[in-house]
Amino acid sequence: MKARAIILCVAFMLIAGLGAGCSKKRVESNTATPAVEQRMENQQEKERVRQEEQARMERERELQEQALEEERLAAEAAREFEDVVVKLGNIIHFDFDSFEIKPEYRPLLQTKAELLKQYANVTIVIEGYCDERGTEEYNLALGERRARAAYEFLILLGVAPERLSIVSFGEENPIDTAHNETAWEMNRRAQFRLTY
Repeated sequence: MKARAIILCVAFMLIAGLGAGCSKKRVESNTATPAVEQRMENQQEKERVRQEEQARMERERELQEQALEEERLAAEAAREFEDVVVKLGNIIHFDFDSFEIKPEYRPLLQTKAELLKQYANVTIVIEGYCDERGTEEYNLALGERRARAAYEFLILLGVAPERLSIVSFGEENPIDTAHNETAWEMNRRAQFRLTY
Protein backbone atom coordinates (compact mmCIF):
# COMPACT_ATOMS: atom_id res chain seq x y z
CA MET A 1 0.00 0.00 0.00
CA LYS A 2 2.87 2.25 0.68
CA ALA A 3 4.03 1.77 -2.83
CA ARG A 4 0.70 2.71 -4.16
CA ALA A 5 0.63 5.90 -2.07
CA ILE A 6 4.10 6.79 -3.31
CA ILE A 7 3.06 6.27 -6.93
CA LEU A 8 -0.03 8.43 -6.44
CA CYS A 9 2.03 11.08 -4.77
CA VAL A 10 4.59 11.07 -7.62
CA ALA A 11 1.79 11.13 -10.21
CA PHE A 12 0.14 14.00 -8.43
CA MET A 13 3.40 15.95 -8.35
CA LEU A 14 4.02 15.29 -12.00
CA ILE A 15 0.56 16.52 -12.93
CA ALA A 16 0.93 19.55 -10.70
CA GLY A 17 4.37 20.23 -12.15
CA LEU A 18 3.16 19.97 -15.68
CA GLY A 19 0.29 22.36 -14.99
CA ALA A 20 2.61 24.85 -13.37
CA GLY A 21 4.88 24.83 -16.39
CA CYS A 22 2.14 25.74 -18.89
CA SER A 23 1.86 29.35 -19.88
CA LYS A 24 -1.35 31.08 -19.02
CA LYS A 25 -3.52 32.26 -21.85
CA ARG A 26 -4.31 35.90 -21.93
CA VAL A 27 -7.99 36.69 -21.84
CA GLU A 28 -8.85 39.80 -23.87
CA SER A 29 -11.75 41.94 -22.96
CA ASN A 30 -14.20 43.17 -25.54
CA THR A 31 -14.19 46.57 -23.92
CA ALA A 32 -11.82 49.17 -25.41
CA THR A 33 -9.48 51.21 -23.32
CA PRO A 34 -10.47 54.80 -22.52
CA ALA A 35 -7.90 56.17 -25.02
CA VAL A 36 -9.36 54.08 -27.86
CA GLU A 37 -12.88 55.07 -26.89
CA GLN A 38 -11.87 58.76 -26.93
CA ARG A 39 -10.33 58.40 -30.41
CA MET A 40 -13.51 56.76 -31.68
CA GLU A 41 -15.64 59.52 -30.20
CA ASN A 42 -13.38 62.17 -31.74
CA GLN A 43 -13.66 60.52 -35.15
CA GLN A 44 -17.44 60.31 -34.83
CA GLU A 45 -17.60 63.98 -33.81
CA LYS A 46 -15.39 65.00 -36.75
CA GLU A 47 -17.63 63.05 -39.13
CA ARG A 48 -20.75 64.65 -37.66
CA VAL A 49 -19.24 68.14 -38.01
CA ARG A 50 -18.16 67.37 -41.59
CA GLN A 51 -21.68 66.20 -42.48
CA GLU A 52 -23.25 69.28 -40.88
CA GLU A 53 -20.85 71.57 -42.78
CA GLN A 54 -21.59 69.76 -46.02
CA ALA A 55 -25.36 70.12 -45.39
CA ARG A 56 -24.94 73.83 -44.56
CA MET A 57 -22.96 74.43 -47.75
CA GLU A 58 -25.62 72.58 -49.75
CA ARG A 59 -28.36 74.76 -48.21
CA GLU A 60 -26.37 77.91 -49.00
CA ARG A 61 -25.86 76.76 -52.59
CA GLU A 62 -29.58 76.04 -52.97
CA LEU A 63 -30.46 79.47 -51.52
CA GLN A 64 -28.03 81.18 -53.88
CA GLU A 65 -29.48 79.31 -56.84
CA GLN A 66 -32.99 80.22 -55.72
CA ALA A 67 -32.03 83.91 -55.35
CA LEU A 68 -30.43 83.93 -58.81
CA GLU A 69 -33.52 82.32 -60.31
CA GLU A 70 -35.80 84.85 -58.60
CA GLU A 71 -33.56 87.66 -59.85
CA ARG A 72 -33.65 86.26 -63.38
CA LEU A 73 -37.44 85.94 -63.28
CA ALA A 74 -37.81 89.47 -61.91
CA ALA A 75 -35.57 90.89 -64.64
CA GLU A 76 -37.47 88.93 -67.26
CA ALA A 77 -40.81 90.21 -65.94
CA ALA A 78 -39.46 93.76 -65.84
CA ARG A 79 -38.27 93.52 -69.48
CA GLU A 80 -41.64 92.15 -70.48
CA PHE A 81 -43.37 94.96 -68.57
CA GLU A 82 -41.11 97.55 -70.18
CA ASP A 83 -41.86 96.16 -73.65
CA VAL A 84 -45.59 96.45 -72.98
CA VAL A 85 -45.24 99.97 -71.55
CA VAL A 86 -43.20 101.10 -74.56
CA LYS A 87 -45.86 99.73 -76.90
CA LEU A 88 -48.61 101.51 -74.96
CA GLY A 89 -46.78 104.80 -74.66
CA ASN A 90 -44.71 106.27 -71.92
CA ILE A 91 -45.75 109.93 -71.97
CA ILE A 92 -48.89 111.88 -71.21
CA HIS A 93 -49.16 115.52 -72.27
CA PHE A 94 -50.80 118.48 -70.55
CA ASP A 95 -52.40 121.72 -71.64
CA PHE A 96 -50.63 125.04 -71.08
CA ASP A 97 -50.33 125.94 -67.38
CA SER A 98 -52.36 122.86 -66.39
CA PHE A 99 -51.78 119.66 -64.44
CA GLU A 100 -55.17 118.12 -65.18
CA ILE A 101 -54.96 114.71 -66.86
CA LYS A 102 -56.62 114.86 -70.27
CA PRO A 103 -59.42 112.34 -70.88
CA GLU A 104 -57.53 110.74 -73.80
CA TYR A 105 -54.71 109.67 -71.41
CA ARG A 106 -56.92 108.05 -68.75
CA PRO A 107 -57.13 104.66 -70.58
CA LEU A 108 -53.33 104.64 -70.85
CA LEU A 109 -53.02 105.21 -67.09
CA GLN A 110 -55.62 102.52 -66.40
CA THR A 111 -53.58 100.06 -68.48
CA LYS A 112 -50.42 101.07 -66.62
CA ALA A 113 -52.20 100.45 -63.31
CA GLU A 114 -53.26 96.97 -64.42
CA LEU A 115 -49.71 96.18 -65.55
CA LEU A 116 -48.28 97.37 -62.25
CA LYS A 117 -50.67 95.07 -60.41
CA GLN A 118 -49.59 92.18 -62.65
CA TYR A 119 -45.84 92.84 -62.27
CA ALA A 120 -45.40 93.26 -58.54
CA ASN A 121 -41.61 93.71 -58.63
CA VAL A 122 -41.68 96.83 -60.84
CA THR A 123 -41.77 100.38 -59.52
CA ILE A 124 -42.16 103.61 -61.46
CA VAL A 125 -40.75 107.10 -61.17
CA ILE A 126 -43.13 109.68 -62.65
CA GLU A 127 -41.21 112.65 -64.04
CA GLY A 128 -42.94 116.00 -64.52
CA TYR A 129 -41.85 118.44 -67.25
CA CYS A 130 -42.86 121.89 -68.53
CA ASP A 131 -42.19 124.03 -71.56
CA GLU A 132 -39.61 126.82 -71.40
CA ARG A 133 -42.08 129.60 -70.61
CA GLY A 134 -42.32 130.71 -66.99
CA THR A 135 -39.69 131.01 -64.28
CA GLU A 136 -37.55 128.10 -63.25
CA GLU A 137 -39.23 127.91 -59.81
CA TYR A 138 -42.70 128.03 -61.32
CA ASN A 139 -41.88 125.32 -63.86
CA LEU A 140 -40.39 123.05 -61.19
CA ALA A 141 -43.57 123.41 -59.12
CA LEU A 142 -45.81 122.83 -62.15
CA GLY A 143 -43.75 119.79 -63.19
CA GLU A 144 -44.21 118.35 -59.70
CA ARG A 145 -47.98 118.94 -59.83
CA ARG A 146 -48.14 117.14 -63.20
CA ALA A 147 -46.20 114.16 -61.87
CA ARG A 148 -48.33 114.13 -58.71
CA ALA A 149 -51.55 114.17 -60.77
CA ALA A 150 -50.46 110.98 -62.55
CA TYR A 151 -49.28 109.50 -59.24
CA GLU A 152 -52.63 110.12 -57.52
CA PHE A 153 -54.57 108.82 -60.53
CA LEU A 154 -52.62 105.53 -60.41
CA ILE A 155 -53.18 105.24 -56.65
CA LEU A 156 -56.92 105.73 -57.17
CA LEU A 157 -56.73 102.81 -59.62
CA GLY A 158 -55.29 100.57 -56.90
CA VAL A 159 -51.51 100.87 -57.33
CA ALA A 160 -49.66 100.80 -53.99
CA PRO A 161 -48.12 104.24 -53.25
CA GLU A 162 -44.76 102.71 -52.28
CA ARG A 163 -44.37 101.50 -55.86
CA LEU A 164 -44.52 105.03 -57.24
CA SER A 165 -42.38 108.12 -56.79
CA ILE A 166 -42.31 111.53 -58.42
CA VAL A 167 -39.69 114.03 -59.52
CA SER A 168 -39.92 117.35 -61.33
CA PHE A 169 -37.46 118.49 -63.97
CA GLY A 170 -39.31 121.69 -64.81
CA GLU A 171 -38.18 122.92 -68.23
CA GLU A 172 -35.05 120.71 -68.30
CA ASN A 173 -34.68 117.91 -70.86
CA PRO A 174 -37.11 119.12 -73.52
CA ILE A 175 -38.24 116.62 -76.16
CA ASP A 176 -38.26 119.38 -78.78
CA THR A 177 -35.82 122.28 -78.40
CA ALA A 178 -37.62 124.60 -80.84
CA HIS A 179 -39.26 127.75 -79.53
CA ASN A 180 -42.78 127.38 -80.90
CA GLU A 181 -46.18 126.09 -79.86
CA THR A 182 -45.62 122.60 -81.32
CA ALA A 183 -42.41 122.15 -79.30
CA TRP A 184 -43.96 123.55 -76.15
CA GLU A 185 -46.91 121.20 -76.49
CA MET A 186 -44.53 118.21 -76.69
CA ASN A 187 -42.52 119.37 -73.66
CA ARG A 188 -45.52 119.76 -71.29
CA ARG A 189 -45.60 116.16 -70.10
CA ALA A 190 -45.29 113.48 -67.46
CA GLN A 191 -43.02 110.56 -68.29
CA PHE A 192 -42.83 107.14 -66.66
CA ARG A 193 -39.47 105.58 -65.90
CA LEU A 194 -39.21 102.01 -64.65
CA THR A 195 -37.06 101.12 -61.67
CA TYR A 196 -36.30 97.60 -60.44
